[in-house]
Amino acid sequence: MSAHGVTETLIDGAELRRRLRRPDPQAATPDADLLLHAAPGHLIPAAVLVGITAGPAPGVLLTKRTAHLRQHSGQVSFPGGRIDPGDASPEAAALREAHEEVGLDPGHVELLGRLADHITTTGYRVTPVLALLRPGFATAASASEVDAVFQLPLAVLLDPQAPRRRAVMVGGVSRGYWVWPHPEHDIWGATAAMLVQLAARLRAGEAAPG
Repeated sequence: MSAHGVTETLIDGAELRRRLRRPDPQAATPDADLLLHAAPGHLIPAAVLVGITAGPAPGVLLTKRTAHLRQHSGQVSFPGGRIDPGDASPEAAALREAHEEVGLDPGHVELLGRLADHITTTGYRVTPVLALLRPGFATAASASEVDAVFQLPLAVLLDPQAPRRRAVMVGGVSRGYWVWPHPEHDIWGATAAMLVQLAARLRAGEAAPG
């Protein structure tokens, strides 16, 4: 039994592949219910790598950004960033950024598809690229961008009671956002919302036929 009351089961690579390769019917989702007042054509394309590990202690790879960055300093995020003109696809951008930020070797990454695009309040349209991280992968955080590399346990991700809703006042209106529990890091905002989407995909595939 996990700390959140959910029975822990070993989810191996084959099971993760089966669940994650199922199509996601959702459209783009707004960040934390804070709708962006901008035309879709003005959104900046970005991509993040949603990397999942298998084995005895499966989890989702996350980073904590350094405090001196101009945007999202000190926040928890997936490895990723803007899609550059030279990137052939969101997948190429996510792999490039993951290598730059945490030293992840693309040879240890098995791409499995995407979640729905996520629109942030800061003007980005983010494509979450799903991936299985093969055994033996290693990380080396970029000192200029990443303060810590860690994992959110899959047992927590699969617990429907784990994510919590909180609210913030914006222009006199209360807006909700997601928060995930972690003993050391605050996981909220766009990253938390994408984790909610990932959890829904994994749970939907639990009893679905392959």
